[in-house]
Amino acid sequence: MGTRSDGDTEELSNPHETSVWEYRDLDDIYEEIRQTYLSDDRPWVIGYSGGKDSTTVLQLIWVAISDLPKEQQNKPIYVISSDTLVETPKIVNHITSSLAKVNEYAEKENLPFDARKVYPDVSDSFWVNLLGRGYPAPNQTFRWCTERLKIDPADNFIMDKVSEHGEVVVILGARKAESATREQVMNLHSIDGTNLARHSKFANAFVYTPIEDWLTKDVWKYLMNVDCPWGKDHDELAALYNEADDECPMVIDTSTPSCGNSRFGCWTCTVVEDDKAMENMVDGGDLWMEPLLEFRNFLKSTQDPELKPKYREPKGRQHGRVKEKNNGGDGIIPRAYKLEFRKDLLRKLLETEKEVNELRDDDAEYLDLIRDEELKEIRRLWRTEEADWEDSVPKIYNEVMDDELDWVRDDLGSFSTEEAKVLERVCEKHDVPDKLVKRLLDTELQHHGMKRRASIYNEIDKIFREDWRSIEEITADIEGENPERWEYDVKYEEMMQ
Repeated sequence: MGTRSDGDTEELSNPHETSVWEYRDLDDIYEEIRQTYLSDDRPWVIGYSGGKDSTTVLQLIWVAISDLPKEQQNKPIYVISSDTLVETPKIVNHITSSLAKVNEYAEKENLPFDARKVYPDVSDSFWVNLLGRGYPAPNQTFRWCTERLKIDPADNFIMDKVSEHGEVVVILGARKAESATREQVMNLHSIDGTNLARHSKFANAFVYTPIEDWLTKDVWKYLMNVDCPWGKDHDELAALYNEADDECPMVIDTSTPSCGNSRFGCWTCTVVEDDKAMENMVDGGDLWMEPLLEFRNFLKSTQDPELKPKYREPKGRQHGRVKEKNNGGDGIIPRAYKLEFRKDLLRKLLETEKEVNELRDDDAEYLDLIRDEELKEIRRLWRTEEADWEDSVPKIYNEVMDDELDWVRDDLGSFSTEEAKVLERVCEKHDVPDKLVKRLLDTELQHHGMKRRASIYNEIDKIFREDWRSIEEITADIEGENPERWEYDVKYEEMMQ
């Protein structure tokens, strides 16, 4: 435990089984927070997920700072929530309304709180990575979403405040009782003689965890017995927990557990086997969420090993090479989603968006499952990296939504559908992959008119070094059944000359 306001340090024999209320009272906790706040000039950044732990921390700090004289409330307290843009809609509404109330009451009571959401860059968003780049649905071994959607937006905000103020203190609702790993990490970074710990990544940021020794029952006892000072009703939060197992923590580094089985998280989450919370919400009467659950379950089904060859490319995105399992003999490691499957998935997502909004109440605000800027970035990636001469994104959007976005016309100067059909016929006649030729032509087009064209040779070389065999040829090669493999290698070596 950190040093408390009375200067004494108490070691408990088994803190994970001892309620905080057996050895501390609220006045003591509030005083510790006030003394920590007044001990330096570093602004505070509270990580707020909308769940029980982060709500408790925010409320403790709010009440403690409110009792300080106004002249001592002299440094800002930022409240940030990482919005992944694929959060479960009911949780989004809860967090959005909570942040709005925090700002409303802070202004009314002249308190130094400033609440806001932080978002991933459009290039890092879930749909741009999954649909645009073909990243497969996240799983336990490839959880690519956490850093991009949660950690990086919070990091960027923290670093902005470090640049502005020199140093900051990040406040988290982390508790040692959550897991042995969490306790080990928290103890590792603690600073003796202070309530602060070192930030795991930033030298000029520190971490304060006011409820680190609390049990779950301590958290609920506090919330159910102390009114929310910014006008929210904690009964609403308790009701959400009747549909969910636990909150998704405010994640600031990879040592912090991601949402796991909790449901204060993303409706697209495929890391868990079943989304019990969303199932409970549907069973409880939120029938408009059923299409979301069906889409999520379909995404989860693409992780089935037997179905991966149907949905996934045999070669990787970065180098375009095929990688065999266990150095050959056990097949191919499936890589990114195939472009044609991503087109179908985009169509299914837009159809889901329409269905969800048709099922919602007439007075409910329209729910965008994918933003316009994400659609435009997906379009750019498909055109520049996937040789999508058909310009599929606007066509799919128009067919499903019966509407047009403000698309940039011919912004990349790409070829057309008609030209793609001609090229495909020519390539088939000469037994050359049409996507290879499309990529080469696109590369030339993108470098056209440049004064310095040296980089184009590297790009062309990179394209030629990709594996352009069909899945049938690759499989036959691995199994040693393709007598034409040597001829294949010779042909492409000659093309690279």
